[in-house]
Amino acid sequence: MKTQNAMASSGMLETASDNVYLRVSGIFENLDALKNLPIRADGHSLRLGDIARIIRGYSDPPDPKMFYNGQPAIGLALSMEKGGNILDLGANLNKTLAQIKEQLPLGLELNTVANQPDLVRQSINDFVESLAEAIVIVLIVSFLSLGLRSGVVVALCIPLVITGVFIAMKVFGIDLHKISLGALIISLGLLVDDTIIAIEMMTVKLQQGWSRFDAACYAYKATSFPMLTGTLITCAGFVPIGFSKGSASEFVGSIFSVITIALLISWVVSVLVTPLLGYSLVKVAASGSAQGYDVYNTRFYRLFKQILTWCLVHRKTVLLLTAACFIGSVFLMGLVKQEFFPESIRPELIVDMRLPQGASLQATEQEAARFVKLLTANADLVNYSYYVGKGGPRFVLTAEVVYPNANFAQFIFVAKDVKSRDKLAKQAKELLTAEFPEVRGNIKFLKTGPSHPYPVMLRVTGYDHDKIREIAGQVLDRMSANPIITDVNLDWNEKSKALRLDIDQDKARMLGIDSQTLATNLQSLLSGSTVSDFRERDKTIGIVFRIDPDSYWDLSLLKDLNIHIGGGQFIPLDQIAKISYTAEEGLIWRRDLKPTITVQANTIEGVLGNNATKEVYKNLEDLQASLPPGYSIDIGGSLESSIKASGWIMQPVPAMFVTIITLLMLQLHNIPKMLLTLFTAPLGLIGVSVSLLLTGRPMGFVVQLGILALSGIIMRNSVILIDQIEQHVTAGEPVWEAIINAAVTRFRPIMLTAAAAILGMLPLMANVFWGPMAVAIAGGLMAATVLTLLVLPAMYAAWYKAQPDLILPEAGKGQSEILSQ
Repeated sequence: MKTQNAMASSGMLETASDNVYLRVSGIFENLDALKNLPIRADGHSLRLGDIARIIRGYSDPPDPKMFYNGQPAIGLALSMEKGGNILDLGANLNKTLAQIKEQLPLGLELNTVANQPDLVRQSINDFVESLAEAIVIVLIVSFLSLGLRSGVVVALCIPLVITGVFIAMKVFGIDLHKISLGALIISLGLLVDDTIIAIEMMTVKLQQGWSRFDAACYAYKATSFPMLTGTLITCAGFVPIGFSKGSASEFVGSIFSVITIALLISWVVSVLVTPLLGYSLVKVAASGSAQGYDVYNTRFYRLFKQILTWCLVHRKTVLLLTAACFIGSVFLMGLVKQEFFPESIRPELIVDMRLPQGASLQATEQEAARFVKLLTANADLVNYSYYVGKGGPRFVLTAEVVYPNANFAQFIFVAKDVKSRDKLAKQAKELLTAEFPEVRGNIKFLKTGPSHPYPVMLRVTGYDHDKIREIAGQVLDRMSANPIITDVNLDWNEKSKALRLDIDQDKARMLGIDSQTLATNLQSLLSGSTVSDFRERDKTIGIVFRIDPDSYWDLSLLKDLNIHIGGGQFIPLDQIAKISYTAEEGLIWRRDLKPTITVQANTIEGVLGNNATKEVYKNLEDLQASLPPGYSIDIGGSLESSIKASGWIMQPVPAMFVTIITLLMLQLHNIPKMLLTLFTAPLGLIGVSVSLLLTGRPMGFVVQLGILALSGIIMRNSVILIDQIEQHVTAGEPVWEAIINAAVTRFRPIMLTAAAAILGMLPLMANVFWGPMAVAIAGGLMAATVLTLLVLPAMYAAWYKAQPDLILPEAGKGQSEILSQ
């Protein structure tokens, strides 16, 4: 067959005018030509079709299969090219599909399994609504606190900043997606801070009788550089997000870029546009006839002065209580739930089904079809698809990729909503338990970040297969005894069935056959071997030779299989081989070249995977201590990824602190004041721990990013307050009075900016991905703002030993000079 169907060069004749190529016929052009192939054997001639059944069909053993709504299907996965717009892709694709469907033959359907453009459109619409809500909240805060005209100034500055941000995102190639939109909402509460500070300062000066021109100029001169330093410090707080490594950091890396762009543009607008708009729009009647009238001589400010004075007098008590609260918050953080990335609220339900190792694709297909038939009988679904022999395509970035295996099937059910999805998940779990005892099922939802097969995963690594099986079995037993753990299993343990042929080498050699020849013949007879290619237009189809499957479907018939020994002679297989049953390793997972078994499990409802993994791992300390050298039990899954991501996020932290310290020194020109500012950074942890515990939100990777960013926001307020104290001291006020007057002066702008940032987080708190981070920033900033106005003055007074009659000389003098004076 191979020589008859060969495509070989047959020469060329060169004439005086042309090159004439020779072409030899004989290539199979259709199945009849293959059936009529003449064969001569033992002096007789016959046709191939006389002794062989020639059929055209699919590959066997079959390739992995896909089913859509129970019907066989072929899946087409399309991915957008880099730099494209997925909404345009969706529109173009829908138009193309409509044209294709009109030309499809009867009985052939074209359906959409997963539509990312629709989900992106819905997600963007939701975030635009959240952005609009945040803008409304910030404007309400501005109008209620600053008045109508000042509020209008803030309202006019917001679209300028947002327009500038969108232009910069376009220039720097930052796409509009869930992360960048969320970052824009987070920055919204921060980008109005500079505008509020500038317009508030101008309003105060107008109330003191200044002219609008002088007040606008003073707002620029007094606040521009401190606000720039504070803005850069806030941006520096997001440095670990932008410069850390790892897939998790790559996933959220645009937060740093978007927030930095937004804050820098907001500073430019606040120092250039805000004074101009304030000069044109703000009209405030002077509260006194003379310039310098004290606008802070009100009942509220007098009460605040009394509280602040008490804190200054009892500063040791205040600082000790603050330190105790901080230490307590560290312990409270240990009570907060741990989670790497939360589950999404997408309607897809994913069910993994795994038969015993070595199961055939046919057996897997039968079990998959039975499961789908039972589950979808009364289910409320949009559609469903399942894949036999492999996992589904990566239809979303966070979907887990599964390696192909004949004993594996994956189901993707698309429910109408989250409630229906959760109901279907319970039904699937009950069905797997009751009707499929021999099948290992795993029910899961899509994650909002990097995902793993199971929430609890521990790796047992060693050298000897049997030894790591023994250790993994002990780990499995202990995990099974834990009440918060369910569905404990091993990712590989069973051996595959096999038949061993012990060859009588002496007899085989005497008959002229060796092990390699025998193995090749068995491969050709049983599994088939490609002997040639059938060419059809632009396709090549393999011509596979093997014996009729009906001749060996029963394993007991294998011993009678005829083996060719040459010269037209055959002998039964059992004449030269002893056939016995055995088991062998069908699958071996390795990590760093060492065999590794992963013990994996789910958790009961209400228990997060990271917390369960820590508890289980701690209970294995005695087992780990007894392991021989070279064997280990290691943390895997989401907790391992969380630990790695935390390590990567901490690597740029030194650079963040160096940047912040440099900015503080440029602004304050004083090491003690720089240290006082740094000491306020961790105060936000007090509010973070309390807010996460009260709301039940977990500590995840995104929350860690929020805590680091929160430190920059807190230090920004501290810089502005310390700079205000220095301005009062430079004006000749005693230290005691300078601290009180500066805190009173900065009370309203600090509280207003904090309120704008905190309330601006409200639209994000309901979001699954951003909610924990929004809660952490809002709670931390709320506590830190109060502590900044009360504890920072107490720290300042304690450091400089401020007393009611002590005067601090020019800024920059050392502590010894102050005390001696």
